[in-house]
Amino acid sequence: MDVRDLHAWPSTPAEAEAIQDRLRPMLELDVRGPAKPSTVAGLDVSYAGDGGGTGTRLAAAVVVLDGTTLQVVEESVAVGTAAFPYVPGLFAFRELPTLLKALRGLKTTPDLLVCDGFGVAHPRRFGLACHLGVLTGLPTIGVGKTAFIGAYEQPGRRRGDTTPLRDGGEVVGRVLRTRDDVKPVFVSVGHRTDLETACRNVLDLTPRYRLPETTRRADRLSRDALTG
Repeated sequence: MDVRDLHAWPSTPAEAEAIQDRLRPMLELDVRGPAKPSTVAGLDVSYAGDGGGTGTRLAAAVVVLDGTTLQVVEESVAVGTAAFPYVPGLFAFRELPTLLKALRGLKTTPDLLVCDGFGVAHPRRFGLACHLGVLTGLPTIGVGKTAFIGAYEQPGRRRGDTTPLRDGGEVVGRVLRTRDDVKPVFVSVGHRTDLETACRNVLDLTPRYRLPETTRRADRLSRDALTG
């Protein structure tokens, strides 16, 4: 699939923040997202060792699932190294170069990308899901296991219960219960979708487990690539 080259890769945090600031106006956030996407891709990255520092070996995986059956349509993996240090708010720059290689290896262009991370629930309102959305032009959402920023109240105990995730008085995502009496996930919009649709997409992708099937399959594939 096609991915746009919109910037060079930064070598400093200041350069990375400047790229986020330049690309942020390209986001389309007031767009109705795909309610029943035919294909959904999950993206995840696994690291060798403790994952810290630059030069760490990593594997990026993209798994495309049928949006109805959740069966695997296509997989793509790329192995590389982390060329950018770990800096809160700039984590995307560690993972994106290898993730983009994996995306370019796909023959299928998915209707929706689901990232293990964040979209606008980010200090500069430009997390990994936003960055991927701008580079691919595809609807993109972030699903985090824990909150990165913001304050929230716990949602109700039942699957589908939600509460807003707020930062500085702004709603930047939702805290979504995907299983009864199980810890919630943190959903935020990345690009070309809306929060209501994003939460429905996540519920459709979690028929049995807390995390979306897209994330579960991509996580397993990336781990296997490091150990295989």
